Amino acid sequence: MTMPTILPPSAGALLDVRGLTLNIRQEDAGWIPAVCNLDFTIEAGETFALVGESGCGKSLSALALMRLLPAGVRVESGEVHLQGEEILRLSEAEMRKRRGRDMVMIFQEPATSLNPVLTIGQQIGEALVTHLGERGRVLREHAAGLLAQVGINDPVRRLSEYPFQLSGGMKQRVMIAIALASSPKLLIADEPTTALDVTVQSQILDLLQKLQTERGMALLLITHDLGVVARMADRVGVMYAGQLVECASRAEFFSAPRHPYSRALFAALPETAHAGERLRALPGQVPAFAAMPQGCRFAGRCASEDRGAKDHARCLEQAPLLEDRGNGVWVRCHFQKTEDRGRRTEDNRRVAPPTASLSEGGGGEAVGGSGRAQENAAVPLLTVHALKVHFPMRKGIFQRVHGHVRAVDGVNLALTPGRTLALVGESGCGKTTVGRALMRMLPMTAGQLFWQGQPIAARDRAQAKHLRQSLQMVFQDPYASLNPRMSVGEILLEGMLALGAARSAREGRERAATLLEQVGLKPENLSRYPHEFSGGQRQRIAIARALAVSPRVIICDEPTSALDVSVQAQILNLMEDLQARLNLAYLFITHNFAVVEYLAGEIAVMYLGRIVETGPTAAVLAAPAHPYTQALLSAVPRIEGGREIIRLAGETPSPANPPDGCHFHPRCPKATPECRQSYPQSTPVAEGHTVNCFLYQGANT
Repeated sequence: MTMPTILPPSAGALLDVRGLTLNIRQEDAGWIPAVCNLDFTIEAGETFALVGESGCGKSLSALALMRLLPAGVRVESGEVHLQGEEILRLSEAEMRKRRGRDMVMIFQEPATSLNPVLTIGQQIGEALVTHLGERGRVLREHAAGLLAQVGINDPVRRLSEYPFQLSGGMKQRVMIAIALASSPKLLIADEPTTALDVTVQSQILDLLQKLQTERGMALLLITHDLGVVARMADRVGVMYAGQLVECASRAEFFSAPRHPYSRALFAALPETAHAGERLRALPGQVPAFAAMPQGCRFAGRCASEDRGAKDHARCLEQAPLLEDRGNGVWVRCHFQKTEDRGRRTEDNRRVAPPTASLSEGGGGEAVGGSGRAQENAAVPLLTVHALKVHFPMRKGIFQRVHGHVRAVDGVNLALTPGRTLALVGESGCGKTTVGRALMRMLPMTAGQLFWQGQPIAARDRAQAKHLRQSLQMVFQDPYASLNPRMSVGEILLEGMLALGAARSAREGRERAATLLEQVGLKPENLSRYPHEFSGGQRQRIAIARALAVSPRVIICDEPTSALDVSVQAQILNLMEDLQARLNLAYLFITHNFAVVEYLAGEIAVMYLGRIVETGPTAAVLAAPAHPYTQALLSAVPRIEGGREIIRLAGETPSPANPPDGCHFHPRCPKATPECRQSYPQSTPVAEGHTVNCFLYQGANT
């Protein structure tokens, strides 16, 4: 068997991975390859980004480097040299000395990586005791210093707190502090910013770059966010189906990706789509380990225009080698093509969306790219006026109320048929609480809901049932929101029978089969269970469940935040199709501005329970008025780069004790004395574009 060409070894590399092959055990197939002949090097102080879809072997490779492979996975062959020492041959006792001292890893989800029953100080102290032998006062001072180094205020107090008392961004900072306790030479970061807000993500990336510069530390960054790669990486490796298919410098990769899979990842990004066109989603899925193709593993999904029928047959039958294409670029492809992305990025920037008529879905007007069918836009389906959701805080034996958490504090929204309203902001600002309150999953403290202009009584059961059927929700994590003990058919049928959308179980099953076809799944999947599907397929099932009762409004709570760009493109295309066909209104809760730009017609920016800016998406993104909106947009990592980041001071204040005056003034770089005294009223800055900021009051009078 011919061995593939491998990347040349580097004598000075901090980490040198040669021919790493991992096998996974499956009951029906025995030991089968999961990662094949992986080769890459990382120099001291360098950032090497490993990108690709879920299931391609990125995280499994990182666990192999750390010698933390789960049961049922083993290293079949290969070598891993850390500072010239072959670590795969070390005993577990010897490896423990290097793991956590010379090389460390931070994981994707800090909430599950931190021990919930140990304080932050105990968890940092464990690393200091193990690797440095510190104890007592020296340990405590060192632990507090590490927290201060990663940007956590009042570090001494935080040492005695538990993980549940920290925000998501602070938990990730604690993970970094633990990782840095022994001054490692190599840090492996597995999706360190996935599902974090753009401002928190920017802070974490700034922190990693700062610490890397100060310590000369190498960084292996595993991610599917190409914007993060563009900002952080020195070199990029693209993995597909357990193989490295392209390796290049950041400049070469972003200016001219060679492999068809790399080009397909770029094409699936919302920010690279032409105005009004569908996202170019990758067809199919990464092949299963037990069903790897004989030839090129990407051949079944490749849309390369360079191949004829004879060439295609070669791709199916002959596995390509990883070959040197010059300028430090290595590509695994028989017919690689260079694509000039520098020109495409400029050409593909979205412009004001054109309009086009729809043949179905209400016969209204479609706004390409960011707008959908409009059915009498002057009459919204659902109007929200002065919505408040306050949670009482209790203490003492008698649990007396001593204050309130003002999660939502006076929000106005309008959802129109065939249109998408995006609700954006940092975690903790109240976005999800708004959605849950509209669904009656949380009680409203104050405010009024209007359905097609008619008020909805809070205690009218008939109206509540109608509203529950007319409004449905798609949650962020489809695995957590789907009952693992129910089949797909039972999940879809449950809502139909409960709300009377189906008169019998037989009618419900027939409708369920139709629903699966609507969301791109086969009717035979009705008998399968959630764990048998991929993340993207589970999200399709969640969308089908929402559609099961024929709603008019769907509330989408971060439905694509943890998905790969290729799967995200499939879900966004699906949502567009359903909206056009069924004339649905969407409330899209997200922190992904690329998705907002592509999907939403209007945008509302939320901060600490209140809306601070609203308007047409194109207008707000082109000329953000509120300093908070400006900071959010500047923090978005983009593949073209070049934007100066506005760094906000401190953390978001607690909604239990919001600041006087404008809630944003403690973090605002443009705050005035007036901002500290009273809250600004809504002020128009352009047609349909309003902002709550004193900088604009009086300017348009």
